[in-house]
Amino acid sequence: MRKGLHRLVADRKGGAAVEFGLLAPAFILMLMGVLQVGVAMQAYNSLRSASSDTAREVSVQYQTDNRLTEPQIAQLGTAKATTAPYLLNSDRLEVTVEMAATQQIPNATELTLNFTYQLPSFLDFAGVSMPEITYTRPIFVSQA
Repeated sequence: MRKGLHRLVADRKGGAAVEFGLLAPAFILMLMGVLQVGVAMQAYNSLRSASSDTAREVSVQYQTDNRLTEPQIAQLGTAKATTAPYLLNSDRLEVTVEMAATQQIPNATELTLNFTYQLPSFLDFAGVSMPEITYTRPIFVSQA
């Protein structure tokens, strides 16, 4: 009996598989976390760029005497953010436009463009949900 127990303790076969089994979940979770951070950074950069494109388009429209309403600007922002190259999910995106409370520049109208996006989560299985990210930028257009 004692000889069988000693032989069992001295046997190292399968040790690597056991160690891998213990460490693999932690490594997979870290890999998914890095992937999640990359997706969050891409979404934030897409929000920034889409808001910039929207502001530029609105400025051009106002220069050609095409006065867009706030819902039209929000619709334009949604269209910019959900098409190439940004490809954000329209179900997770909300775009709002408001008149700024205080106008900072004479003879110009300041609008506030807000993009809010609910980040997708690859870590739902681990109980980790992702927050909403918001990007806000002003748009200055000439008054008629």
